[in-house]
Amino acid sequence: MGRLMRVAAVSEIPAGQGKTLEVEGKTVAVFNCDGNFYAIDNTCKHEGGPLGEGELEGTVVICPWHGWSYDVTTGVSPDDSSCAVDSHAVKLDGDDVLVEI
Repeated sequence: MGRLMRVAAVSEIPAGQGKTLEVEGKTVAVFNCDGNFYAIDNTCKHEGGPLGEGELEGTVVICPWHGWSYDVTTGVSPDDSSCAVDSHAVKLDGDDVLVEI
């Protein structure tokens, strides 16, 4: 098990949106899906697009560069289950969003 690191306040990531954050030298994308928070690696497997800047549709983020998609709850692409980015556990502690790295 990794370490839980505070990355943001709940209010900094509005529902239906994501935010790109640096945690211990690693760039992660944290998403708020109707009050449930998820974190995945920020870099798309296709050509390195920034997933945290993508459009969130339910629990699926669409990479802004070329449209590849990933389920933010697992990191797995709904289009190709062999394509995935790492996902990270998220915990809320009061108003703090903590990500396991």
